[in-house]
Amino acid sequence: MRNTLLAALVAATLSTTALPAWAATPDDQLVIGLSMANILTLDPAAIAGRESTAIITNVYDTPIQLDAVDVTQINPGLAESWDVSEDGTITLNFRDDAVFASGNPVTVEDAIWSWKRILELELVGSATWQAYGFTLDNFDEHVRADGNTISVTMPLEGDPQLILYIFGKPSASSVIDRQAALEHEVDGDLAAGWLTTNTAGSGPFTLRNWTANDTIILERFDDYWGGAPEMSRVLIRHMPESQTKRLMLERGDIDIGLALSVPDINALNANDDVVVQSVPSSGFYYLAVSMKDEKYQDQNVRLALRHLIDYQGINETIMPNYGILHQRPVTPGVMGSIDAPGYELDVELAEQYLAEAGYPDGFTTQLLAVNEPPFIDIATAIQGTLAQAGINAEIVTGTGNQVYGPMRERDFELIVGRGGGGQEPHPHSNMQSLVINPDNSDDAGLSGLIGWRTSFYNEELNDLAMQALVERDPEEQERLYEEVQYLYEDLVPAIQPISAVVDTVVFRSDIEGFQNHYGWTTRFDTVTKDR
Repeated sequence: MRNTLLAALVAATLSTTALPAWAATPDDQLVIGLSMANILTLDPAAIAGRESTAIITNVYDTPIQLDAVDVTQINPGLAESWDVSEDGTITLNFRDDAVFASGNPVTVEDAIWSWKRILELELVGSATWQAYGFTLDNFDEHVRADGNTISVTMPLEGDPQLILYIFGKPSASSVIDRQAALEHEVDGDLAAGWLTTNTAGSGPFTLRNWTANDTIILERFDDYWGGAPEMSRVLIRHMPESQTKRLMLERGDIDIGLALSVPDINALNANDDVVVQSVPSSGFYYLAVSMKDEKYQDQNVRLALRHLIDYQGINETIMPNYGILHQRPVTPGVMGSIDAPGYELDVELAEQYLAEAGYPDGFTTQLLAVNEPPFIDIATAIQGTLAQAGINAEIVTGTGNQVYGPMRERDFELIVGRGGGGQEPHPHSNMQSLVINPDNSDDAGLSGLIGWRTSFYNEELNDLAMQALVERDPEEQERLYEEVQYLYEDLVPAIQPISAVVDTVVFRSDIEGFQNHYGWTTRFDTVTKDR
């Protein structure tokens, strides 16, 4: 056993010290280390996940850009201006100086073709359009070109400001070079096959090469309408191991590292040669129950769970660099966000609720968690506090698909998860994900809604959330969103947020202009090096 252990330690040491000898990064090139395991396609309408979104953001353009710092700020993109009329019609006024990497001019016809293509192919981005009532059948009626403008009317009653945010979301509104893409169409696939590994955008960078789980090389687009980026090239390397990224950051072999572990981030915090940037991101870490399970249908059991989470301890010891304490279903800082309810671990109170529910001695249950930090650490902490009230929770771990799969099929008991909207700075983004469940039947198949996955349904809550969405008076709308949250609290929902997600990125201190984006649309064209 000792020899085996020693061999393992030697191997581990070699794996971290025998790194390839790299030169310092060139002054005009940005080198990024991240895990590329979730980059499965470069089709903007099919992307999901932070890493893919960042690539697409820099290769394609959207009509508007959501500001990375001020969540209330919308910046021009391909649309140099926009208007929202009294009846809610949105008019996007496209700029006339944008061209694709092919040299073709960017037209409103390209934009409409790109967005309709999403619905035709039923790609990931279609969910965003469908959520607001847009379908393939009614698309032409509601999205129209007129000269160099596009007018958009809403199929369903709603807040036009929220619809406007669609046009800053890469998966829903990236504009593709129609002519270049259709040259590669095969059997009417609208270039879906070609766009999986190739790009046809007008963004500040163009794709030179993508080798899956190895490298992505982006090159500066000199004719970008916003001005050519200072970096001539962005080299993205597949680096799943946190310690490798840490060592290469320390040596200057990479400029930016994403998704480092807490111990490595803590170690780098003391290094003056790097900067640790933590920003609020989208969604929450939460504990969720399935209300198809008889135990969790009882409100007293859910109340007991509410008081069997050590919110303060988890956030102080596990969540630094991952999240901050948050117990409400609305992203901190957006319209309608309210003060925390102040839940605390209270075993005695939880035991009273369990006794009222008929479980004075607790029960046995199963707790799902992704087998990586911070999920497994949160689950372990909750397992310990549940046990104090007699609840024996068996932790079952796996990959994301293995853990979220049963949740999407509504076949689980407890889960520690992450999600809940927030990529658009509007409370409806959270409501739609966590609170609203328009059809609680299994046949509805609304697996994109966490509320549906947990089988939590309340008609009054649905109606109030939709009333808030369509309210045009800003003060009244804010009041309604506050009321939704108080009602949600009273109902003791199936999902209990524990932390608001925080993304932490580490970069060399001579990097300037890098700003991680809460909606994952981090831009590289603003980056320079002070050398």
